[in-house]
Amino acid sequence: MDQAFRRYRLMSFVTGTTLLVLCATLLLHSVDLSLWKNLGWFVRVVGIGHGVVLYPIYMVMCFNVVLKFRLNVALLGLMFFAGFVPGLAFYLEYRLRLRLYPNGLPSA
Repeated sequence: MDQAFRRYRLMSFVTGTTLLVLCATLLLHSVDLSLWKNLGWFVRVVGIGHGVVLYPIYMVMCFNVVLKFRLNVALLGLMFFAGFVPGLAFYLEYRLRLRLYPNGLPSA
């Protein structure tokens, strides 16, 4: 069970970070400052990386954690939603860690 949560935690951080980078670069690209004028290719690369590669892996890890710990299906929906809202994946991972491991995550 610990390994399933560790994999979820890793993918939560990676997916959340790429989503924050995507939102920040998309915002800078839409402002169209002279420094960020040619940032469109980076936005596309990060967007494809997040949406096509990382988010499906994150979804599998979420499903794995819900099955292993027998969590509520509504929490699975919230976990899936966290891949779309910047910053929510970090908060949800934190709250889930406190709920599943109140004394701290066991050492590997």
